[in-house]
Amino acid sequence: MTPVFPCVLDHLVIGARSLEEGRSFVADLLGVSPVAGGTHPHMGTHNVLLSLGGSVYLEVIAVDPEAEPPDRPRWFSLDNPNILQALKQGPRLLTWVARTPDLAGLVHLAPYATCKVCEMSRGDLRWLFAFTEDGECPGGGLLPHVIEWRGSAHPTDVLPESGCHFSALRGHFDDSDSDTLARMGLESIFTGQKSGQAGQCLSAVIKTPRGEITL
Repeated sequence: MTPVFPCVLDHLVIGARSLEEGRSFVADLLGVSPVAGGTHPHMGTHNVLLSLGGSVYLEVIAVDPEAEPPDRPRWFSLDNPNILQALKQGPRLLTWVARTPDLAGLVHLAPYATCKVCEMSRGDLRWLFAFTEDGECPGGGLLPHVIEWRGSAHPTDVLPESGCHFSALRGHFDDSDSDTLARMGLESIFTGQKSGQAGQCLSAVIKTPRGEITL
């Protein structure tokens, strides 16, 4: 299928109860520690980042205890009671983010039809982000959030080489979600994808100096 809304992988999102817990989790698993990212005042969150090669990176995100609570649900399902309970067991891969050069066309894809596009910034970074109304991850995390970077700055511009590289995503989808991925041109980054077995957790395969690691 020819993509009607072309996207590419931008980054993976790991949720944690605290940035230190998330940083330690990644360092222990991949053998390299994420570096400081920044804060998101409008979302009440902050992050640390790790390069996964090229223009792909890993984001560890947590609620910022020093931030004012946002006036809307936090992104990446971080206000979802089930997610909060799961994070008590340890950090986990919540979802992923795809980027596009023109976010306006997203409304033509049913899972994103009610998303609200908001402009955001951090330092010299500027971007548009498609927020779900309830703050939940599309497709329970199996479908990506979508971002459009404005200007030339991108987080990977300043991230040090980590020795880690993204390899593939894994997930099981129903026919509708598989069709959405195909329309976004993203189905090729998945391995082991099977229709008709929806509900399986998203996982990511990362090549590291220690070998392949699955998040």
